[in-house]
Amino acid sequence: MHPASGPSRIRHAPCTFGPLLDNFRVVFSARRNNRNSMAKLKFLLSLPTDDNDYQLEQASAAKETAHRLGFDLQIVHADNDAIKQSDQILKAIQAPPESRPQAILFEPLGATSLPQVARAASAAGIGWVILNRFAEYLPELRRASRAPAFSVSSDHLEIGRIQGLQFAAVLPRGGSILYIQGPSENSAAKERTIGMQETKPVNIRVNMLKGQWTEDSAYKAVLSWMRLPTSAKQALDLVGAQDDSMAMGARKAMQEGPDNDVREKWLRLPFTGCDGLVNTGQKFVRGGTLTATVVVPPNTQPALEMLVAAIEQGRNPLEQVLTVPSSFPSLADLMRQGTNKKTR
Repeated sequence: MHPASGPSRIRHAPCTFGPLLDNFRVVFSARRNNRNSMAKLKFLLSLPTDDNDYQLEQASAAKETAHRLGFDLQIVHADNDAIKQSDQILKAIQAPPESRPQAILFEPLGATSLPQVARAASAAGIGWVILNRFAEYLPELRRASRAPAFSVSSDHLEIGRIQGLQFAAVLPRGGSILYIQGPSENSAAKERTIGMQETKPVNIRVNMLKGQWTEDSAYKAVLSWMRLPTSAKQALDLVGAQDDSMAMGARKAMQEGPDNDVREKWLRLPFTGCDGLVNTGQKFVRGGTLTATVVVPPNTQPALEMLVAAIEQGRNPLEQVLTVPSSFPSLADLMRQGTNKKTR
């Protein structure tokens, strides 16, 4: 499954994972015996939905980390409803002190990162971790409270840049793309689009549709597009989506096309997505259902590891950290495939 104004790569100096998390793991090893004598930590994780492969992987990685590090974790899903998410988090903040979590991690829905809710959490001494977005109010929280406050995000601009390069590799002579984005108000969707437009060649034209990070939303969006009288006659060379589930939803819709010739033409197109989980996106590429995906590592595991280390050390980690995406297959392999098709 995204910052309202986007992460600032200069002022806030985000870093990428690697040596940073190695240092945290040293801390975990050295303090493991200490943890047994501490009160058990309790965290709340709020995710947008459980109807998305990436969010399911986020939840799975969080559960594994909780088991490994020995803390209690409650996971709630907001069903892609920003108001529901706000209510779920406020309920935890307003619970009796003995029932409150020590920290809240959440992936924001809507255009904001719940600044008023964040301030309520800070005032209650509850840690605040934002996933897949940066919020301008984080420095304020870090000054106002000793509770940890930071963000861990996928690098959505870089994800988009990789996808634009994939389009260039698959379509060396250019062409027309049907591109399914995430929600309009979602910063991850905006940044992935900006990154894609930075790297795609000018001879690749993009027709954009909106989805909700789910297979069903993309299925419905593409079905609606297919009903337009101009769709069957429109030149189309590739279908790209901002996550793998939406790419599969687009493919499913095209399988139901009313005209056999048009349906067969569409299903021969390359389809690409993002997230690249081993058992979904990468599997789809290996099986030929997708041509390419962008591997986006889940960020709940490093976020929780950083959070535990911050609480045990009594100090805030870096304000913003970005995970590192990659192309699957590699861009070099895609370029070779594109060159081979060009010479046939």
